[in-house]
Amino acid sequence: MQRSDVIILGGGLVGLALAAALDSAGLTATIVDPVDPESWKDATFDGRTSAVSSSSRRMFDAIGVTGHLAEPGCPIRTIRVADGIAPGGLAFEPPEGDDEPLGWMHENRHLRAALKARAEAGQNIRLLWKSKAASVERGEHGVWVVLEDGTNLAAPLLVAAEGRQSPTRESAGMRMARWRYDHTAIVATLSHEQPHDNVAWEIFYPSGPFALLPMNDIADGHRSAIVWSVKSEDSAGFLALSDEEFAAEAKAAMGGFLGDIRLLTKRSAYPLGFHHAARITDRRLALVGDSAHAIHPIAGQGLNLGFRDAAALAQVLVEGARLGLDLGDRQLMDRYQRWRSLDTMMVAMATDGLTRLYGIPGKLPSLVRRAGMALTGKIGPLRDRLAAEARGTSGDLPLLLRGLPI
Repeated sequence: MQRSDVIILGGGLVGLALAAALDSAGLTATIVDPVDPESWKDATFDGRTSAVSSSSRRMFDAIGVTGHLAEPGCPIRTIRVADGIAPGGLAFEPPEGDDEPLGWMHENRHLRAALKARAEAGQNIRLLWKSKAASVERGEHGVWVVLEDGTNLAAPLLVAAEGRQSPTRESAGMRMARWRYDHTAIVATLSHEQPHDNVAWEIFYPSGPFALLPMNDIADGHRSAIVWSVKSEDSAGFLALSDEEFAAEAKAAMGGFLGDIRLLTKRSAYPLGFHHAARITDRRLALVGDSAHAIHPIAGQGLNLGFRDAAALAQVLVEGARLGLDLGDRQLMDRYQRWRSLDTMMVAMATDGLTRLYGIPGKLPSLVRRAGMALTGKIGPLRDRLAAEARGTSGDLPLLLRGLPI
């Protein structure tokens, strides 16, 4: 029987971050994942990019992940929001005198490699790749997991970090609010003639938002990632375009302000949906990341919500351990539930509301939206509050998100 403080089902970005956070405070974790991590080395495994908020980056610094990154990431110093390509819009920047970027853009494969390297360096982390749970028992006095190869694991707490289709969440009968958007996200990386100046763009069209995200330059040009939400019925047509035709469409969608562009990667398509668990805890069970909630990528906050889950759960467990509590104790699970429920619900509803608001066609709704953006831009405290939300620095932050050890 192999024992640890926590068994984590799922070795993705959030599961690995949680293990590293626990390890940094001396708690032991066992990660179980059916994936062969060698497949991550192929860029086609996950060609997406992610915006890591400044608070998530602070956690990376605090738990020792940053030093394993293959590249530092591209800082996002301004976020511009526009209703189509007409003049006007809204810009978010750090407060005057604050040099910390709003976030950093990273390729997912680099994030995975860094988090895996940090986990491998951890003294208190056991990594069981290419492994799958055959049975899970959550009892009054502990959790017991039997793997398909017969290995027996035991811990006070089970954490599900399995992603949107979490089998552990489903088998626990945890109720979900869920729906699908009539949109598919088309993701690609492109080079462009003009520099991006570390600006991230969210350009709203009735057919769906177009996100343009700055990345580090390459030898022969400037580089950005796009997340283009199109009507699902149109996605096949966009994917069928030649690279040159798609580049021309993308250039038109961004108003041509970055000059000529060309594709650097294959296009990938992801159907968009929303789900939110009514509760993120059960008997000796906690959900983190997409197992607990998945939102529209309109504000790039989905992954950061998962990192906030990891930071909060790690702090709850570490502080509970110092008090001598059972790590699966109901009062610890209730604290984690209370801490994360309001934040995740507010972000989820905000992104869903924006998606629906900017999807209303017509000149009058567009005029109203632009007037609202203009007014927001003139109200300094409101603008700064929205910038803080983008950085992930608002609300009751766990210590790790402030850059402090637990």
